[in-house]
Amino acid sequence: MTFFEYMETGGWIMWVILFISVIAAAVVFERIIFMVGASTDPQALEADFKRAVSGSAAGMKTGLSSMHRMFSAALENWDIDGESMKVLLEAQVRREMFRWWKNLPVLETAAKVSPLLGLLGTVLGMVEMFRTLNLGGAVNSAAVTGGIWKALFTTVAGLFVAIPVIIAHGFLAGRIDREEETLRRGADFVMMERSRKMVNANEKQV
Repeated sequence: MTFFEYMETGGWIMWVILFISVIAAAVVFERIIFMVGASTDPQALEADFKRAVSGSAAGMKTGLSSMHRMFSAALENWDIDGESMKVLLEAQVRREMFRWWKNLPVLETAAKVSPLLGLLGTVLGMVEMFRTLNLGGAVNSAAVTGGIWKALFTTVAGLFVAIPVIIAHGFLAGRIDREEETLRRGADFVMMERSRKMVNANEKQV
């Protein structure tokens, strides 16, 4: 059976499931590309930040990662008070997490809707089969089992889409959790560096 024959057998719901699968695949690829670009080596960046605040470097190296963005914001506002710095860093973490979670709800929705659409297609197929039999269609085991077989196409398609989408969502969500922990540790690092600089400044004044 060819692809188009399979789609035709399952009916219009098969095309809806196919559309959802294409959207989900596009989201997965887009998120992977984003996460690769928004990631960095935290230890190397912390060392770079430390050199920048100590005056041994002109500034931080440019970068597009989330930690780059947070450290750059902290460096640009280095002279604000400690409480304001905490608020700034927390806001930066929330802002970056919003960027990381973007479009993930689409995957969650696709994973929930796909099997439901498949079940709906199966129920509609069963209804159509029994309606045909009630109108005088041939009543035999071959007709019944053949009708059920065709009706189950959509359920198979819905599960075929939902399972990999659930796996992808779990993988991406786990990566986001790790990034959030990295950013919060980076925020703590900024505050510790700030405290260290203040202590050194006070010791020099004494």
